[in-house]
Amino acid sequence: MSPAQPAATHAFPAQSPIAAETGAQIARLTESLDSAGLWWLSGYAAGLARAQSGAVAVASAHAPVETVADAAERGRLTVVYGSQTGNARRVAEALVAKFEGEGLPVRLLRADAYPTRELKDERFLAIVISTQGDGDPPDDARALVEFIDGKRAPKLPQLRYAVLGLGDSSYPQFCAIGQRLDARFEALGAQRWIARGDADLDIDTVAAPWSATLFAEAKDALKAKSPALTLASVTPLRPHAQAPAAWTRERPFAAELLANLPISGRGSDKDIRHMELSLADSGLDYEPGDALGVWIENPPALVQAMAEALDLDVDAPVTLGTDTLPLREWLGRKREITRLSRPFVATHAAHAGSEDLNRLLAPDQRDGLAALMAGSQVIDLLREHPGAWTAEQLVEALRPLQPRLYSIASSRKAVGDEAHLTVAHVEYLHGDALRWGAGSHHLATREEGASLPVFIERNERFRLPADASRDVIMIGPGTGVAPFRGFVQEREVVGAGGRNWLLFGNPHARTDFLYQVEWQDALKRGSLHRLDLAFSRDQAQKVYVQHKLREHGRELFAWLENGAHLYVCGDATRMAKDVHAALLDAIATHGGKSAEDAADYLNALQAQGRYARDVY
Repeated sequence: MSPAQPAATHAFPAQSPIAAETGAQIARLTESLDSAGLWWLSGYAAGLARAQSGAVAVASAHAPVETVADAAERGRLTVVYGSQTGNARRVAEALVAKFEGEGLPVRLLRADAYPTRELKDERFLAIVISTQGDGDPPDDARALVEFIDGKRAPKLPQLRYAVLGLGDSSYPQFCAIGQRLDARFEALGAQRWIARGDADLDIDTVAAPWSATLFAEAKDALKAKSPALTLASVTPLRPHAQAPAAWTRERPFAAELLANLPISGRGSDKDIRHMELSLADSGLDYEPGDALGVWIENPPALVQAMAEALDLDVDAPVTLGTDTLPLREWLGRKREITRLSRPFVATHAAHAGSEDLNRLLAPDQRDGLAALMAGSQVIDLLREHPGAWTAEQLVEALRPLQPRLYSIASSRKAVGDEAHLTVAHVEYLHGDALRWGAGSHHLATREEGASLPVFIERNERFRLPADASRDVIMIGPGTGVAPFRGFVQEREVVGAGGRNWLLFGNPHARTDFLYQVEWQDALKRGSLHRLDLAFSRDQAQKVYVQHKLREHGRELFAWLENGAHLYVCGDATRMAKDVHAALLDAIATHGGKSAEDAADYLNALQAQGRYARDVY
């Protein structure tokens, strides 16, 4: 995502029916809203106008009155995205820009801002949505997916739709949410406009042709249905588009590594690093909740081992498309070699003639395949199931190397031109061979003064409340505590009046209490009001943060009833699900609610932006 840009406030035009003081208040309000929030606010304001006057408010006496159904009927395309890390948003924005460039009617909505009551009137709909974890929707799309899947979804014989799914084929449930929505729209009677796309980490290889096909199919339909209307001129409260950032994912900034400090104690099973990078002279800005993207390199020892396993020369030139590089460069800087994917397993099964691998690829062997991909790397497959590859075949079969995203563990207001990270160095034995996580190993082995290519990945869904008097509850075991260090720093600098409650967990207090001194000092200063700890291995019975949530459920529910915002960061596979279940239990028990009502309560918090998760 693009780095933050300062919001621009615009004066209301002289002919505006809104008083200057009210206009200034509206301008201040909208400065804190992203595009999805602005769309929601526009719909909310239109609803108020209908309630007062029985008609749709218009910008001037000459502007046509147009309902949602009218807009859909005349040929507007609605593009909805559900995104966990920003990739689906980027694809959706690029698609919308293409239609806007041709002057075609289109609107862009984040999934949690889409008014489900409008679905029955839609004529043209494109969905770009990612799948996370074990076939789960992104957090901002949960409610929409549940609605479309549920009994309240309307029949849609009038709808033409297109679905692009984004995923990671190292997970068995690859692009499951896109596939699910595609099938559900068909079951509701909608007409599939173009074939569904399933994009892996090399997103553009699928997303680009999918977008081009949709544009070719849609532009004539939209032009044919769009009447020649002269719309009233409206002065926006802020520009529709912001100036492009100087440093981006495609053009990263070379940040100097200022500090690389181990913060887990001697004897810990974990190697956790606190890292500080300089953003001086970059112009990059970030807010608490954002992530730092880092372009990494694979371990040289692993590159050499792969080449030796296949009897390939690491210095031999390999051409793919228009690029010719030594095999060492392809494997070191251009290709994923620490993460298996289903397509690679299938291709290697053919190269190796392996019946064992082919059996794992059967539909009823999902758990076995998941275990293989979670516990093995490419080198392990090559050694345990030998097969012949050429260098060109190998490079073509491997997925492009992707940047790693790390939650920023600092507040820009507190640390200045720096970004801090909390990184768990992944290092383990596979048999008797040492293996590493590519990103964490690259970072952990850099020395101070090294240069790292970085960019800011915005996370608008994971933001501190605009009202600083609101309380916040932060649940972050392990390195999931990283963004909450930035939250507490930010709230202290701005003098927030709300209380801060942190729940942290790790195996042992003596060796794994990350940022212990900082949290204790924050408690003394009053910038942290409550700290609950769960050290799972310090007693006979394991205790995790979800147990603390149940233990303190009464206080938790009271904070929520008083308007607190709730945040969860960390492992999506187990922790986030266990925490979600504990929250439901606490709400049901102390709110006197049924399980269904507790789920509705938590969904409502999420819709209000008061329950946010950054899980991975």
